[in-house]
Amino acid sequence: MPDICKKFIVEGHVQGVGFRYHTCHEGLKLNTTGYAKNQPDGTVEVMVCGRPTDVDALERWLMTGPRTAHVQRVVREPCEYQLYRSFKIL
Repeated sequence: MPDICKKFIVEGHVQGVGFRYHTCHEGLKLNTTGYAKNQPDGTVEVMVCGRPTDVDALERWLMTGPRTAHVQRVVREPCEYQLYRSFKIL
């Protein structure tokens, strides 16, 4: 099955709690690529690319995030496939 990409906006108490670091760690564990990036409105934007099962696994993880975070909502945004070499914190 070909690789896919999904883009998420994670809302809640997700900045200043290591959310991007933990997301990057989980993404690398799942062999996905992409990035986690703080947004000015207090959300975190996450782009995830890889095998559909791995991308879905990271999506499920984003619903809770690390213990230090309080995720209120995860919104999926449409995106086209992009090639990333690794998972990065932006």
